[in-house]
Amino acid sequence: MYIVRRILILVMITGILLSSCAPQEPGQPTPDMNAILTAGVGTFAASIFQTQTAMAPPATLTPTVTPTATVTPLSLLSPAASTASATQFILVAPQVTLVVATPTGPTLTPNPTILASGCNNLAFISDTTVPAGTVFKPEEQFTKSWKVANTGSCEWVYRYQLVFVSGDNVGGRDPVSIGKVIPPGKWTTLTITLRAPKAPGKYTSYWRLADQSGTVFGSTLGVSIEVKASSYP
Repeated sequence: MYIVRRILILVMITGILLSSCAPQEPGQPTPDMNAILTAGVGTFAASIFQTQTAMAPPATLTPTVTPTATVTPLSLLSPAASTASATQFILVAPQVTLVVATPTGPTLTPNPTILASGCNNLAFISDTTVPAGTVFKPEEQFTKSWKVANTGSCEWVYRYQLVFVSGDNVGGRDPVSIGKVIPPGKWTTLTITLRAPKAPGKYTSYWRLADQSGTVFGSTLGVSIEVKASSYP
């Protein structure tokens, strides 16, 4: 770069000198040396500027880096350390009280244990003869039977008997011995002979089994009939 500059300066000076020494035609004005030097310097400066511009490396564009904000996540606070808000909504669940309806009315199935007497007890199974509402003529004799089970822990022996306990006046209410032995856990049929009343109407009587001392126990055995007069004369 320095050598080139010196060469250009020498060439320029030489040109100026040659121009000043050249013969002039008559009538031409004498060249102004100051103007010639000024123009030469301007031309030299322009050439130097163009040479430097051509030799200068191209500018490299540097991208502008946009700063990125770093967001630091907030730490989750535990319920005990968190700050309560100004307004809090508290939901209170209503208390529900369940009301269980208690059934009213009589108990249809009695507790078998309260029917026992000591080691004796009896359970009714079914009617064997004379269903409820059976119609008889006045003073007609009939046989009533019940199927029962010995649910106690003692045997029913010969002297155990059926006895009338309540109800209407039906003929044949005297105690009747069972005349057999029934072990615990076994069933049997108890039978009694009765007579229908003379007057027409509906009648019901109740019987129970009693031990040899006359103490009744077990389920109550019932008989229900209807007496109707004959339509014949």
